Amino acid sequence: MNRLSFCDTPLLRVAYLAGGPEDGPPVLLLHGWPDDATTFADVAPVLQVAGFRTFAPWLRGFGQTAFHSKETMRSGEIAAMAQDALDLADALGIRRFAVVGHDWGARIAYLLASVFPERITCCAAMSLGWQPGAAATPPLEQARAFWYQWFMATNRGEEIVRQDGRAFARFQWESWSPPGWFDDVLFDKVAISFENPDWADVTLHSYRVRWGEAEPDPRYAELARRQIAAKTISVPTLTLHGEDDHVVLAKSSEGKERHFIAGYDRRLLPGVGHFPAREAPRQVGEMLEEFLIASSQ
Repeated sequence: MNRLSFCDTPLLRVAYLAGGPEDGPPVLLLHGWPDDATTFADVAPVLQVAGFRTFAPWLRGFGQTAFHSKETMRSGEIAAMAQDALDLADALGIRRFAVVGHDWGARIAYLLASVFPERITCCAAMSLGWQPGAAATPPLEQARAFWYQWFMATNRGEEIVRQDGRAFARFQWESWSPPGWFDDVLFDKVAISFENPDWADVTLHSYRVRWGEAEPDPRYAELARRQIAAKTISVPTLTLHGEDDHVVLAKSSEGKERHFIAGYDRRLLPGVGHFPAREAPRQVGEMLEEFLIASSQ
């Protein structure tokens, strides 16, 4: 059973769900936007039964995860959240761990795997292919799908996120996957995580800084430099991508094999959109179990 726990890191009080054998190989499960740690609710038990110890934190700005100080910049940089993940692992006494990420969590997972291979046993990413180097302007079809990111770079987009972020988030859920994959009860439960007082700040900064429309947090300058400099990933890697993902198009994760030097497997999920762990939990759980077991041998 997953249990809600809290852990203090240098900057955060992190809320997380943990479960599985206490001595099992640790797996960090990182959610995306707009989502929360419960995206792994039906996947984590599969991994736990297989003997893994899972930890699913709410990222900064989500749920009950909170900053210790009001003075800390509410950065949404991937480098900031990757450091959060390392800080959490350190606070929990975990030296090496597998990382599984979705959306923002996938970006974090790739950063950890590329920059800190000594800490990561293997990496699984959902709904995103790895693109080494600085963010490049996407092809026009993908740029159109990223409309919400460009929108948030405007004052009017900021106003929507701050005044009606819940509706804005729900529109993404409705748009990013085939219709009918969720109901009001599920969304309303997850949307409680968006009531965190730092959610809007972290959200806006994350998408703005990604495209050079906001200043980064100097605290993470060196890690961001190392992130951009990384050219390969040297731990076993699995990428899962829904064929019907309407926001990060499946074609965007094609042709990445050359970047992985310790094994790479990309699998497409027919009929699945942007939220594989919620839309096809059994399929995702089985694929992750197989991958994690193989990577631990």
